[in-house]
Amino acid sequence: MDFELVKPTMPLSPYAGSVDSLPIPSPIKADGFLRTDSPAMSTTSGSSSFRHLPSDLSPSDTRSPLHKENTEMEAHRHREQRWITAMASVPASQARKSKKIRKLVLDGVPASVRYQVWATLTDSRGKRMEGLYQRLAARDKVPAFADIERDIRECFVDRPELQDGSLAKMLQAYLSMVPDVQYSRGLALIAGQLLLQSPEEDAFWTFISLMDTHLRPYFSNSVQLEVDASLFAKALEANDSASAKKLFGDMAISPATVCRPWFMAVFADTLAPDYLLRVWDVFLFEGVTFLFRVGLAIFSGCRRLILQATSPDAILDTLCHPPPTALPLNPEALIELAFTVKLKDDDVRKQRNKLEAQVKRRTQPRASPLTSTPTISLPKS
Repeated sequence: MDFELVKPTMPLSPYAGSVDSLPIPSPIKADGFLRTDSPAMSTTSGSSSFRHLPSDLSPSDTRSPLHKENTEMEAHRHREQRWITAMASVPASQARKSKKIRKLVLDGVPASVRYQVWATLTDSRGKRMEGLYQRLAARDKVPAFADIERDIRECFVDRPELQDGSLAKMLQAYLSMVPDVQYSRGLALIAGQLLLQSPEEDAFWTFISLMDTHLRPYFSNSVQLEVDASLFAKALEANDSASAKKLFGDMAISPATVCRPWFMAVFADTLAPDYLLRVWDVFLFEGVTFLFRVGLAIFSGCRRLILQATSPDAILDTLCHPPPTALPLNPEALIELAFTVKLKDDDVRKQRNKLEAQVKRRTQPRASPLTSTPTISLPKS
């Protein structure tokens, strides 16, 4: 059900004036800077659940449809206002440490403020350098530019708004800035999702921050994907030994083969849009360990199909594109399932650091400390 977006009436909030005044890297304009079909320009809410309502609202109210609609609209207004207040009071650099922000993330993110929330969770404003994006985009085309254009055409067939050159420009700017990053299809999928939510330059800086904070090692000359895939295999064994044996033993599928299409695209090529947006809401707060949880949740839903499969290809196809009937009924149920799987996030983080150091010592015994330092290439002033 869609709801009319009513401008919050919060006289004490510095953001009470308009959506333009929300804590975002740059203002929303009505001149085409933000796509007219972007959820950030929309007058509807994309929140898929109303489980967390103000105390005077009841999700079980069975009175007239009009009353139910008004109740849900009030819930939407309440959630939206809470987000606006929170983004005004919690510095973006501290957002991922805030219990208040975490609770709001789990309660739901209205589509009308989603891109501002993502910008806050990634602290993209802290990375922003005015004028740099255009200068990076104007550089000579990166070697992978033809692959970028091909992947955009193939990945976003039903998204003509991403065929206008803006996504290719974003990726061109990013890859020319970080020469250690190797292009893959996952980068186009990730950047494309951000561009569907945000104005172009804002999407670029959120992309920069997301990559630096969570994903960049997957795309550089790093062993991080192998490390995480190994840890994921152990987590699957602890949660579902039968599925783990079927994949890694009987079918001889490597853990990296399972995790690569998931982690290197943040499930952008796996989940339906409404599920994907909620996974990203939580991932941007929780970090990479939440990708482990979502993967384990997908295994849980697809368990019967996996155990019945007779070939590696059938298993991989099921995991990469789970049938709707194998997933929980709605995005909130998927998030809840992900948080119920057996996984100690802090232990995973510690093991990631330990294993990566061990693998690096084994594979790069004579490497200079400088070789593992991410590099950037900025235009001269």
